[in-house]
Amino acid sequence: QVQLVESGGGLVQAGGSLRLSCTASGSGHSIQAMGWYRQISGRQRELVATVGSGDDTTYADSVKGRFTISRDNAKNTVYLHMNSLKPEDTAVYYCTADLPHSVPGVRTRYWGQGTQVTVSS
Repeated sequence: QVQLVESGGGLVQAGGSLRLSCTASGSGHSIQAMGWYRQISGRQRELVATVGSGDDTTYADSVKGRFTISRDNAKNTVYLHMNSLKPEDTAVYYCTADLPHSVPGVRTRYWGQGTQVTVSS
């Protein structure tokens, strides 16, 4: 059973920084893409950033230049470095890990339980 455990959330003032971590267990070393999503209260969950198995990255426009995603494959861990935080970044942040499915070409996405990030003005 694959499990993702996040850490690093908390309360920070606007302009501050936080680093989120997420470690996968039970997956071996077959993780493909990893990513971070967030859900702002009253809104749909949205993509924040992804990192592929080849370290290719994508970012939401709202976080480009402020957030950096990275991964440590040896530790099955993905990080989200968040700088210049704004009150509108306040949300529950979820990590994801995509693993191969038994059907060729199909991936199974696993989700963490979420970690709260609150940015005060």
